Amino acid sequence: MTMYYGGIEAGGTKFVCAVSDENQKIIARIKFPTNSPQETIKNIKQFFEKYQLEKLAVGAFGPIGINKKNPDYGYVKETPKAGWQHFNFLGELKKFIHVPIVWTTDVNIASYGEYRKGAAINKSSAVYLTVGTGIGGGLIYKDDVYQNWNHPEMGHIKVAPMKGDNFTGDCPYHKNCLEGMAAGPALEARACKKAFDLNKDDPIWRLEAFYLAQAAMTYTLLYAPEIVIFGGGVSNQQQLFPLIRKSFAKQLNQYVNTPPLDEYLVHAQLGDDAGITGALLLAHGK
Repeated sequence: MTMYYGGIEAGGTKFVCAVSDENQKIIARIKFPTNSPQETIKNIKQFFEKYQLEKLAVGAFGPIGINKKNPDYGYVKETPKAGWQHFNFLGELKKFIHVPIVWTTDVNIASYGEYRKGAAINKSSAVYLTVGTGIGGGLIYKDDVYQNWNHPEMGHIKVAPMKGDNFTGDCPYHKNCLEGMAAGPALEARACKKAFDLNKDDPIWRLEAFYLAQAAMTYTLLYAPEIVIFGGGVSNQQQLFPLIRKSFAKQLNQYVNTPPLDEYLVHAQLGDDAGITGALLLAHGK
């Protein structure tokens, strides 16, 4: 008898649902836009009702409630996504999925996917940062996703401005945090055009590299990971990586040792599959 495991990558733009067998082979997969909670739950139910799952893992856009001691556990909390504010997502899933459910963030499942099947294979720790419309990050340590009272919000650390950068940041909560200074909308606000329309030698990429390198330095000093992985649409700009490594070396100033930078600050390998891959792996029990 085939055993089925489910995964949900619940992003602010799209949902990906998948089912794998006991050999971790994906046997069914679907993608649909993130619409209202009611329509989304209906789509999820229709997809999974054909399978008797052993376990499900969900990575949701957030912030989300992950502390089982708090009344908001399982909820999507403050979010600009219309209709999803304070939505009891996990509670709704439990109405029709009666198996254990792993509940974490969308960036955490992507982190775990890269850790097990992507750029961090054979590492014992990894930081994963996704840089796109927003910036989020996850920490994997000794085969486990790190979360505690809350989940990490690595995209909202404060950053020191680069000399000559007068942009004040566009994060509605913190202005000049990493997301406010280096996410896609921040690039576009500076350049008055979409990030993918910028020339590869545009000076703005040096600015972007400075902030991403500063963040990588902070994570290095805090967590001492074996590898720092950059994913997301903005990170697909390959010209960024030599700039990030050069800026990182200058900012860290040899204070601590790291692996060689071309092996330490790297691009994600799984692309859009990182999230659902990580979710299925977590459903299988790591």
